[in-house]
Amino acid sequence: MHAISPETKATVDEVLDYARRRAVWEDIPLDKPLTPRDLSRLAAGSITAAGIGARRATSLFENVLAPACVTTDHPGYLSFIPSAPTKAAIAFDLVVSASSIYGGSWMEGSGAVFAENEVLHWLAAEFGLPAGAGGVFMQGGTIGNLSALVTARDAARRRNREAGRPDPARWAVVCSAEAHSSITSAAAVMDVDVVAAPPGDDGRLHGGAVARALDENAEAVFAVVATGGTTNFGIVDDIASIAAETKAREVWLHIDGAYGLAAMLVPRMRPAFAGVELADSLIVDPHKWLFAPFDACALIYRDPAGAKLAHTQKAEYLDTLTETADWNPSDLGIQLTRRARGLPLWFSLATHGTDLYRAAIDHGITLAQQIADEITARAGLSLVRDPQLSVVVFRREGWTPADYQRWSDGLLEDQVAFVVPSSHRGETVLRFAIISPLTTYDRLVDILDTLA
Repeated sequence: MHAISPETKATVDEVLDYARRRAVWEDIPLDKPLTPRDLSRLAAGSITAAGIGARRATSLFENVLAPACVTTDHPGYLSFIPSAPTKAAIAFDLVVSASSIYGGSWMEGSGAVFAENEVLHWLAAEFGLPAGAGGVFMQGGTIGNLSALVTARDAARRRNREAGRPDPARWAVVCSAEAHSSITSAAAVMDVDVVAAPPGDDGRLHGGAVARALDENAEAVFAVVATGGTTNFGIVDDIASIAAETKAREVWLHIDGAYGLAAMLVPRMRPAFAGVELADSLIVDPHKWLFAPFDACALIYRDPAGAKLAHTQKAEYLDTLTETADWNPSDLGIQLTRRARGLPLWFSLATHGTDLYRAAIDHGITLAQQIADEITARAGLSLVRDPQLSVVVFRREGWTPADYQRWSDGLLEDQVAFVVPSSHRGETVLRFAIISPLTTYDRLVDILDTLA
């Protein structure tokens, strides 16, 4: 399996040939899931004592398994938060796998870590963080948020030790009631409480609500999480007023910008994110609006030294790594073994330049407003809320939840688009999440036409 032989060369050729065809496929199918029964009938029995060979395995994947996966970078994929990796990023992801790079330490992967840090420092500067800010590419937003909150709690514990104060019986984190589910998940893993502060009528969490939550929970709160673009609506919290409260009380401020923070790369959108520059930590997911392949989350700290105190793993066999001043990504989050998942983004940025990234993000924001105007102009359709970023939420008047589901199922069955129903305050609604620069106004209008 490991020797360089005609057989292993043929295996590599088989896989790379398929990868190239898939990467440059001009008319990628949307595809759809199959039932467990269908997959058992079509794909069972691939794991055998002697193996089925690369050609048969590739054919099985290409013709059965891959078509049973909805294509998340299809321009008609408009649910959840789509992906839209550049061809450069897709291609370089193959290089990362082929190069067998360990991305956890400077000693073993200094070139890769340096390149990743080039991207992280650029992002930190775009977000207004000071020189010296830095971080690590994690698996995804959930792990990024968890790592940041672990660092925040560790910092709070250290402050208590220095001041001679006891820790609270229960720690707590404050966030909006509209915050991403990963915050609740992280809190459950950490065994801490979540204090859900109510957003305003505009859907944004404001400093006043945070102040009340901090007053009511006294010394228990170790962090406040503000959202830089909610998943369901793309709403940006009033970060500046939240930051004013956290700074006055010396409470850690974390920004969950997994989806929306990339909009700061568009100059006209920066006022909406005022206050991000005061964050102690933040995340943004390149596999969303920065056009990298799954899975990548950029976790950035204002001062990475605190993260190193919280996350550096101690073991005799690791002493040669941890007892140096080297920049070891594994010291900054909950992950010792890591691939250099930031390299595909680095390669794409280096290849195309940042101007094209700004333009591609701007496309989604502009298109969201255009299709929102079209929805407003149509009888029987209405917006739930004006879009702020690239998420458009709207309703079909008079429809029941069953009507929405039948429409959504038919849209996917006909391979027109993937638009699943969402909900807001108990009401079933529809939602366009626009990420791909290949998603066009005409395509969205065609989808609206099916709602008539």
